[in-house]
Amino acid sequence: MATRYTRLLDLAKVQCRVFSMNFNPEGLRLGNKVLRQRLRGPTLAAWYPQKTVSFRDLRGMCKSLGLTTFDEAEDDREEAIQIAKLRGKGRPKKKRTAAESRSAKKKK
Repeated sequence: MATRYTRLLDLAKVQCRVFSMNFNPEGLRLGNKVLRQRLRGPTLAAWYPQKTVSFRDLRGMCKSLGLTTFDEAEDDREEAIQIAKLRGKGRPKKKRTAAESRSAKKKK
């Protein structure tokens, strides 16, 4: 009986070697099923469209040639930031030292 089991194990070993499979007589969860699957990265990358040229790219090319450009959306954004600063709604200034920070002021 024991010799029959060992012969079956030997047969399974040879079978796994021939068909490039992992020999796993204990039936442990090794993740081979996942590792054998086809990679999904190239398929997912092909799903999204290729990146097109943006206005920022064109402006960079024009700058290298010495030409000037005008981006109306960027100009509007900068103007809105200036208006917000005048109203006191802009982003706070960065603190350069630890003494300027709020936590240092509270400790005093």
